[in-house]
Amino acid sequence: MRDFGLDEAVRAVGGVSELARKIGISQPSVSNWTRVPAERVLIVEAATGVDRKILRPDLYGESAEGPDRTDDIAEARAQEYALLATLLARAPDAALREKLTGLRGDATPLGLAHAALAQAASETTVENLEREYFDLFIGLGRGELLPYASYYLTGFLNERPLARLRADLTPLGIVRVEGNCEPEDHAAMLCEIMSGLVSGQLPAPPGSDQQIFDKHLAPWIGRFFADLEQAQTANLYRRVGTIGRLFMEIESEAFALQE
Repeated sequence: MRDFGLDEAVRAVGGVSELARKIGISQPSVSNWTRVPAERVLIVEAATGVDRKILRPDLYGESAEGPDRTDDIAEARAQEYALLATLLARAPDAALREKLTGLRGDATPLGLAHAALAQAASETTVENLEREYFDLFIGLGRGELLPYASYYLTGFLNERPLARLRADLTPLGIVRVEGNCEPEDHAAMLCEIMSGLVSGQLPAPPGSDQQIFDKHLAPWIGRFFADLEQAQTANLYRRVGTIGRLFMEIESEAFALQE
């Protein structure tokens, strides 16, 4: 049964199919909602004109307001970026693999992708994950994929995209940790930076997350995650690719509607 906020959104645009069309996802996906997912609230608000406090009063209503309450949407975004950063930075160890098996999803495409990742984690071993990560990102000479903005945008490593990224990170006080051999335009590091900006752990002016996303992730990282979905040596990481692609699409849509 749909909750009141979702009913109002459907009524405002004239039906489930029209709502799905306006926010750019499939009609069956919207049909499976019982309420507007947290990561879709702002998109639905912009598409329907229904205030976010009506769509999700638990997140935006008067009872949800207050200086001590964490922004649930920002927290969910930060956690998604942190998950991607962790999985792209290293092969899952036994503890991380166990956490992945406990992931839960809902009926949204992103929720289903989380459930698929949990299933894949439950069906593999740490040894297999180490081999999979090595083949994908390290390899003998090089891995199947090179998860760097410079490579995707120029065909070479350590090129102008990395220099431009560093120029934008320096005013924010964000520098590479000593001992980290990966450049800042590695997908894992970019997701870690985005997680810190969204969560507030990296102090920065309002809108810095959108600035970094638009300039340094949007031009290439969706293609990287799509390639990861299709990589020959990917098994569990194929699901990581799906999560990354879907999440970046949601981020792009949400930022576009804020302009």
